[in-house]
Amino acid sequence: MKKYITAATRLLVLACLGLTSICSTAQTAATFPSKPIKIVVPFAAGGSTDALARLLAQKLTSAWGQTVIVENKPGAGATLGADYVAKAPADGYTLLMGAAHHTIAQNVYKTLPYHFGRDLAPVSIMALIPNVVVVNDKVPAKTIQELIALAKKEPGKLNYGSAGAGTAHHLIGAMFNLQAGVDIVHIPYKGSSPAVADLVSGQVQLMFDTVSSALPQIKAGKTRALAVTTKTRSSALPDVPTLNETVLPGFDVGTWFGILAPAATPADVVAKLSNEIIRIVQAPDMQKQLLDMGSEPIGSTAEQMKVQINKELDAFGTLTKQIKLTVD
Repeated sequence: MKKYITAATRLLVLACLGLTSICSTAQTAATFPSKPIKIVVPFAAGGSTDALARLLAQKLTSAWGQTVIVENKPGAGATLGADYVAKAPADGYTLLMGAAHHTIAQNVYKTLPYHFGRDLAPVSIMALIPNVVVVNDKVPAKTIQELIALAKKEPGKLNYGSAGAGTAHHLIGAMFNLQAGVDIVHIPYKGSSPAVADLVSGQVQLMFDTVSSALPQIKAGKTRALAVTTKTRSSALPDVPTLNETVLPGFDVGTWFGILAPAATPADVVAKLSNEIIRIVQAPDMQKQLLDMGSEPIGSTAEQMKVQINKELDAFGTLTKQIKLTVD
């Protein structure tokens, strides 16, 4: 009888613990958020990632009545901030404003203390900023077809600037070289600003810059937009054709920005965050603000974001092996 009671008691305790766990998870989602939330930006203040994070933080604060702060943790190609969030408590209160840069970093850095596809849970892609092929006024090419013809006529003579080795600017240029069959030399800089400055002055001939960064120079007539790198045209540059519709069918690469949480964050908390971000992004005032920044509003589900991340991890993995790119 004693053994029977002990076994029964053990089963009852385990059942209660299971119910407690289920109830605890439900309460976590029901009461979330009950304290301030932190969005980690893995870049310095002032860039596109930072601007989008601060805009989202403001909207979430208004929606939930809890303070949402932005903390910048730049360094090591955006991997320091990502590692910080990957190792943070998995409760939804520490989030990462991630970007396409992270799917690149996973493939180009020899060692990382985390895995972007496994240690972070996708929540929602907030926006996509297309990249655009821009040339300075000293380049005679007026169309993307003319640029390719010029590059083929004089292989190795044209240069393109980037924000650094292993950045989206760099790899989109490398992808363009391979698919167009040209040899445009990559010149890495320590950030986008010095690269743009040298583009305008004529030290480099072109860039595969984000639309938001390139737009002021395009509007000022200092650079000329030849083609957009995403499958569809940019709302900010509706008259500029895409590579997909002109010379490189299927070319579709842009720079997405979105929220991720530590991998073990409860699924219902992730869902609550995702649903709120989708609601915010779909609001007319937010759509206008994002479009004014040169970005395309997305507001994806967590599953859609996961598919995008896995697709890029595979594509950039193949590309970095082809061009033999690694970063220490």
